[in-house]
Amino acid sequence: MLWNAFIVVLTVVFMELFSIVAHKYIMHGFGWGWHRSHHAPRTGWFEKNDLYAVVFAGVAIALIWFGTEGAHPLEWIGAGMTAYGFLYFVAHDGLVHRRWPFRYVPKRGYLKRLYQAHRMHHAVEGKEGAVSFGFLYAPPVEQLKRQLQARHPGPLRAPRPAAATGRPDAPAPREDVN
Repeated sequence: MLWNAFIVVLTVVFMELFSIVAHKYIMHGFGWGWHRSHHAPRTGWFEKNDLYAVVFAGVAIALIWFGTEGAHPLEWIGAGMTAYGFLYFVAHDGLVHRRWPFRYVPKRGYLKRLYQAHRMHHAVEGKEGAVSFGFLYAPPVEQLKRQLQARHPGPLRAPRPAAATGRPDAPAPREDVN
């Protein structure tokens, strides 16, 4: 039982590392066709970028199924992927992008740093020059500010309303990071 819990936790950690690489090189690379929708004003509750979640959920479901059919410990890897997906949904979709009725804006600590880092990620137009590709890990805010200023000395992207909630989907990055 302890071994299974360890596999779940290790998978969550691995998924964040995998997600950083996938976000930077796939979503902001050849997979930009799906991910572009996430960096554009939303026109409804869903965006094309949500297909990434569907793909990863399908992989997790398949792993759980194969694991329960005897290919252990795949079910625990699938459970870790599912746990990561839940954390992503709460932190990224809920806290940062307010895709569900969640108005909390963190004032200090880890959640504030995560919130600020992802807002800085969305502070640039297009797929080039973004910073902070993690979903649950955020580099120090001061480091990200320096990277953004070095890559984009001029003004950054203005806030846009979220079509699904009507609230700003991306507050002005310079105000959020102070």
